[in-house]
Amino acid sequence: MLRKLLDRQAKLFEKGGRLEKLHPLWEAQDSFLYTPGTTTSGPSHVRDAVDLKRIMVTVVVALVPCVLMAMWNTGRQTHLAIQGGALPLETWQTTAMERLGLAFDPTSLWACAVHGALYFLPILVVTFAVGGGLEALFAIVRRHEINEGFLVTGMLFPLVLPATTPLWQVALGIAFGVVFGKEVFGGTGMNILNPALTARAFLFFAYPAQISGDSVWVAARTSPDGYSGATLLARAATGGFDVLRTADSSNGATVADEATRQSSEAMHAGVSWLQTFFGDVAGSMGETSMLACLIGALVLIVTGVGSWRIMAGATLGTVGITLILNLFANYSDNGLLQIPFWWHMALGGWAFGAVFMATDPVSAAQTNTGRYIYGFLIGVLAILIRVVNPAYPEGMMLAILFMNLFSALIDHYVVRANVKRRQARYAA
Repeated sequence: MLRKLLDRQAKLFEKGGRLEKLHPLWEAQDSFLYTPGTTTSGPSHVRDAVDLKRIMVTVVVALVPCVLMAMWNTGRQTHLAIQGGALPLETWQTTAMERLGLAFDPTSLWACAVHGALYFLPILVVTFAVGGGLEALFAIVRRHEINEGFLVTGMLFPLVLPATTPLWQVALGIAFGVVFGKEVFGGTGMNILNPALTARAFLFFAYPAQISGDSVWVAARTSPDGYSGATLLARAATGGFDVLRTADSSNGATVADEATRQSSEAMHAGVSWLQTFFGDVAGSMGETSMLACLIGALVLIVTGVGSWRIMAGATLGTVGITLILNLFANYSDNGLLQIPFWWHMALGGWAFGAVFMATDPVSAAQTNTGRYIYGFLIGVLAILIRVVNPAYPEGMMLAILFMNLFSALIDHYVVRANVKRRQARYAA
C-alpha cells in the first residue's frame, strides 16, 4: 500500500512535474524506505553490493553500543550529582522523571537510561533537523540527490558533546560543520575535513567553557548556574598523574610502578582504570566507554568498513610516544609525562576518535601504507597535545583534523614511492 501511494505521487516530483525542484527530497525519502527501483538502461556494468547506504548504515550499527552507553552513563552521572547535592531537581528532565515515577537511583539501569535519553535525544533531534535540513537545501540548490553521508555525521556529533550543551549551540555547531566542513568542498566525498569533528572544533573554540577544560557540563540544566565538573583529563592536566593513581601504603610504591595494578582506585577522582574502560566517568556523552568503542571497532573491521590499519597505527603511535615521554617524567614537574599508555587510551575521546573519527573513509588516507602512517601520526600528535600543552587536555580532535589536511599528501608520496619501486624493478 505504501509503495503504491509513493508511486502515485512520484510524477509530481519528476521532470516536468509541479514539484520538480523538490525531487531531491522525494528521492531521499523513497530511497530511505526502499531499494531504488532504477536500473541501467545502457551497457551493463559490474556494481558493488556495498554502496554508500550500506556503508553508512553499518557505521550507525557500530555506534549503537556508544549510543546506549551515552544514555545510561549520562543518567548515572546525573543521579550521582543529585545524590551528592550538586544538582538541584529543577530541570525539565528531572521533572519528567518524577512524572514517570522513576527514582533517581544510579544503580538502576532503566532509570539511568531513561534520564540519560532525556538529555541525549533532544540533541540528536536538533542535530538531524538542522544538519539534515541544510543537506537537503544544498541538494535542492545543486540539483543532485541527497546521499546518506549525514546519517553518520548526525550520529557522531551528539556523541562527542557534553550532556547539557545548549540546543542553540548544537544547531550552530552542526550548521558550521555541514556548511564549512563539507558543502563548501562539494558535498559528501569531496570534503577534506571530518564534518562532525569540524562542528565540535567550532564549538570548542567558540564556547570553550561549555565544551571542554575545567568546566565541562556533565549533567546540568542548560543555564550558566548548572552543575559542572572537570573531566579526568582536565584534572590530570592541572594536578598531574597523582590524580590518576594512588599510593601503596605498604611500600610507598605507586600504580605507575606496577602495571599489574592498573585498576586500583584513583586518589582524588575516586575512579579506577576499569571504570574508565567501561565508561563510568563524566565526560562527553558517547566517548567515555572504551569497551563500547572496541565493540564498534570489531563491527567496522569485520565488515571491512573501517580501516584496521588506521586503528593499529594510532595505537602504535600512542604507545610509542607515551613510552618515550615516560622516560622524561623524572626530569620534569609535568605530571602528565607519567601517565602510561593504557590510561591515555581509556581517557577522553582517544578510543572514540581512533575508531570512528580517524577511519572516516573520505578524509583519511586511502593507500594501505598511508593508513599506517596517517594513524601513527594521529596517535603521536594526540598524546603530544595532551602532555605538552596541559591547557588543552584533550588532543584527539585536533590531531585528527590536523592529519586530515595531510592525508592526501601522505597518499601522494606513497604512490610516488610505489611507482619508483616498480620502475626500478622493471628497469623502466
